[in-house]
Amino acid sequence: MNKKVLVAPLNWGLGHATRCIPIINALIYEGIEPVIASDGVALSILKKEFPGLQARTLPSYNIEYSKKGSNFKLKMLLNSPKIAHAINAEKKAIRRWVEEEEFCGIISDNRMGVRHKSVPSVFITHQLTVLSGKTTSFSTKLHNKYIKKFDLCWVPDMADDPNLSGELGHPKKSNIPVTYLGPLSRFEYQILPKKYDIMVLLSGPEPQRTLLEQKLFQEFEQSDKNIVFVRGLIEEMHKTYVKNNITIHNYLTGKELENTINSSNLVISRSGYTTVMDLAKLKKKAFFIPTPGQFEQEYLADRLMLQKLVPSCTQNEFTLKKLRTINNYRGLSSFGTDVDYGKLFHFFQSK
Repeated sequence: MNKKVLVAPLNWGLGHATRCIPIINALIYEGIEPVIASDGVALSILKKEFPGLQARTLPSYNIEYSKKGSNFKLKMLLNSPKIAHAINAEKKAIRRWVEEEEFCGIISDNRMGVRHKSVPSVFITHQLTVLSGKTTSFSTKLHNKYIKKFDLCWVPDMADDPNLSGELGHPKKSNIPVTYLGPLSRFEYQILPKKYDIMVLLSGPEPQRTLLEQKLFQEFEQSDKNIVFVRGLIEEMHKTYVKNNITIHNYLTGKELENTINSSNLVISRSGYTTVMDLAKLKKKAFFIPTPGQFEQEYLADRLMLQKLVPSCTQNEFTLKKLRTINNYRGLSSFGTDVDYGKLFHFFQSK
């Protein structure tokens, strides 16, 4: 492989990194060498999935969440100088790398500064509309201002109804050049014997990941169900231990995670968009607990509940009793679509 494409997901939870996995696999299949670039846990999980690929470290956005959901927008505002600094640092890193090495393309999953004027540069997002309450119009315009600096935007969803992202990925007005890929997932649906009654799939920025973990542990210690927790902590070693009826993994990758989800009757998780895509591919019954104050996750959870697909509630409201309503919902189902990656990657010959 001599053609190289830089693949750079944002380190914000695990979703941006994991939805790049099918793209990285497709690049390899098409004879193009992916070069991975990110930071923190996003980079760690991709290095575990692809130990033979070249990996580079990008500046961290250092996004911190508030302990109180009502302070989410304020915390993001306070984070904005750090984010702007990271974007500028990304631009410098990309300029240096393009001078050192020849790339035929750049794929940025929500990293605003990962592009270059002389290299075909793609931005991946499901958020052409950035929900932020009363400031939605402003946050959308700001986000779109950055997207327009890229040559093309890939949206991982269906172009028409039915779709998973709703108004997030389908604004009423947009002048951004968009290609709809269909939902992206690294997983494959399999019918396996059910080993677990409930799977808890944790991820996302701190401190909210830990706060949800603590709450769910307290609740499920009172349950007699067979439960598996995947904590979403990407550490050097894979650790597993059992506490009464609960099996606990610090993380699972690849086939192990796919098999665990397929062999679970119900998945409890955040309503992050990548998780929604994965659970739809695996045709799962689910219960969503959106990250407090994160408008996108709250919107997705509300939309799926209104469609009678997946029940949800706030983090503070969750109790075991909430799971009694699960049979009133149909669960997620796959939007089967095959991406023509060969045709898609022809774009990288455009400059």
